Amino acid sequence: MSLNFMSFKISESGLTAEKMRLKLIAANLANINTTRTSAGGPYKRKALVFEEKLQLKKEDDGNYRINDAGVKINSIWEDQSPPRLVYEPNNPDADQQGFAAYPNINVANEMIDLITASRAYEANLMTLEAAKTLDQKALELSR
Repeated sequence: MSLNFMSFKISESGLTAEKMRLKLIAANLANINTTRTSAGGPYKRKALVFEEKLQLKKEDDGNYRINDAGVKINSIWEDQSPPRLVYEPNNPDADQQGFAAYPNINVANEMIDLITASRAYEANLMTLEAAKTLDQKALELSR
């Protein structure tokens, strides 16, 4: 008897992707007031672009079998919207007119993203637990 570990791989890829998403959301919130970065200018909001991961393998009998599946991180998207300008003539990063450029990050949107990412993480974790329970029951039945 052989166990199919594909559900574990799919859940693991989802957990990894959502963990990275949570880290980027935390970085966005932590840098909400960053007016100067090493690249120059204010911090730019970042988000992940996910992509489906599906690899099929052709068997000797001509049928295809799923070799690998899940989700992968395609790229990290950087917001190109104009910065939020705040009149702060005493800010060292202010321009000639006294406006400092702040990241265009909306706390409410980030919190919504944070909640959805944490729920997706929990869903992947529950799927992993369910697959583990099913495999344990299958092993018990095979005894």
